[in-house]
Amino acid sequence: MKLFGPICLIVFPFFLFVSAFQAQEFSYRIQIDSIEIPELGGIQSYAFAQWENKWLVIGGRLDGLHRRQPWASFDSAGNNTQLIVIDPIERKKWAVNVNHFHTDLREQLSSTNMEFKQVDSVLVLIGGYGYSPSKGDHITYPNLAVVNIPQTIDAVINGYKEFFTIGQIPCEPCAVTGGKLMNIDSTFYLIGGHRFDGKYNPLGGPTFVQTYTNAIQKFRLKRVGNSTEVIWLDKISDDTILHRRDLNILPQISESGKPFLSVFSGVFQPDYDMPFLTSVRVDVDSVYTELDFAQYYNHYHCASVPLFDNTKKLQYNLFFGGIAQYYDSSGVLTQNSDVPFVQNISLITRNSDGTMKEYLLNAKMPGYLGAGSEFIVNPNLFVYSNGVVDLNRNDQDSIFLGYIYGGIKSSAASIFWINDGTQSLASQAIYPVYLIKDSTVVPQLNNQSCNGLQLQVFPDVPHREFYVSYHLKQSEDISFDIKNLFGQVVVSKHFKKRKKGENNHTLKYKKLDYGQMYFLAFKIDGNVFTQKILVN
Repeated sequence: MKLFGPICLIVFPFFLFVSAFQAQEFSYRIQIDSIEIPELGGIQSYAFAQWENKWLVIGGRLDGLHRRQPWASFDSAGNNTQLIVIDPIERKKWAVNVNHFHTDLREQLSSTNMEFKQVDSVLVLIGGYGYSPSKGDHITYPNLAVVNIPQTIDAVINGYKEFFTIGQIPCEPCAVTGGKLMNIDSTFYLIGGHRFDGKYNPLGGPTFVQTYTNAIQKFRLKRVGNSTEVIWLDKISDDTILHRRDLNILPQISESGKPFLSVFSGVFQPDYDMPFLTSVRVDVDSVYTELDFAQYYNHYHCASVPLFDNTKKLQYNLFFGGIAQYYDSSGVLTQNSDVPFVQNISLITRNSDGTMKEYLLNAKMPGYLGAGSEFIVNPNLFVYSNGVVDLNRNDQDSIFLGYIYGGIKSSAASIFWINDGTQSLASQAIYPVYLIKDSTVVPQLNNQSCNGLQLQVFPDVPHREFYVSYHLKQSEDISFDIKNLFGQVVVSKHFKKRKKGENNHTLKYKKLDYGQMYFLAFKIDGNVFTQKILVN
């Protein structure tokens, strides 16, 4: 996590539209149960695969949120040095240590935030970050590993100390952590992420070197004898929209039935240290930003699952908890630049004409949970070839979707600057998740998500100014009014014909101070968007 400047809360009026149409868009409620497995232990930011109702868990961290001090952050004591197999039905766990593997493989298998993707009986692992004893420093591993899932699960359950079901090859372009490995048909897409070598330092001290990939790297795998060869394809680079890590990416189904990928949020924007609000669509032959949509409720990697209703031609995407810049406070959309842990469970829909909307569901996570967790889909569900859950073929009143496992469990929303290692831990709980049909459910539509404005406001007390960023669909006149708590206008600006696309302004106010409250009214095309700003 990075520092975003002065902490501020910005509160948006939150409109709840109750209509027959919206009630039918998602007529389910979420039910979250809990199970425990003896001696399982907690884990976060891991890689996993699933085979015959058993999970194979590799890498990740055994502790909670990383500490801010370089000497304490991502220490080797928190590495997961075991291959773990979990049976959530029988509630059993098996594990073997990775020490018997050769050095390069052993170290990568103990890293955190690897990119991974299961294709049939094979799990592909890329990169990952952690302390390398052989290098004497923290590195991002320049390797690709291929895991035979059923054979490895069998070896772990039977306690074999010598087995050769995991192969590894050196791969410099694979030195990536915090991105996502996805696939469309037989092509892999390594999306976003960064190479991070050295000790973490939130204040940017000279303890590390960081390079974002700013890219989608496509490749195929070819088996040559007993080894694997990487065949690199075209690379898509964009220093702006692909400058992301710690993001969520979900497979999608188009209205015509074709698969594609949606990139949701992630961090950090190139010009300022804030999460992305925008989503990026990745097709086989195109990549572009969904300019008419903004995501507010779940910004860092968290448990998430995609579903598709072919009858309504509606794509659903569910996000569970994690870390976000926004949350709901008594029915009000609230922005917090400290980017806290949240309990949000949100829904993003895409209809047949491509319109996307974000909703807040009534259910909440049972605590500050979800960051660094994974959603493990019920293997008995009908799914499309790309893993999207088929709602039409799973047409029961109660659908067991799958499990949320692991992640960071925080004791409070904002702990980063007080974190001494005791304020959070790696969750060991397993949460079965159910979709239950309920025609009375009406999710809260976030009006800010679907107007394309992407309005953000950040007070800068030391410089006595408000920084305002927004996006226009076309060139238009706009104006700002900022009022104090007593309704007096303290700043008023009008701008003619602002350009189509991204715009930003700096609004000076010499009396801006901590502890003050303001209201900003953004006026455009006869509409007024009002935000409440509390400067902390």
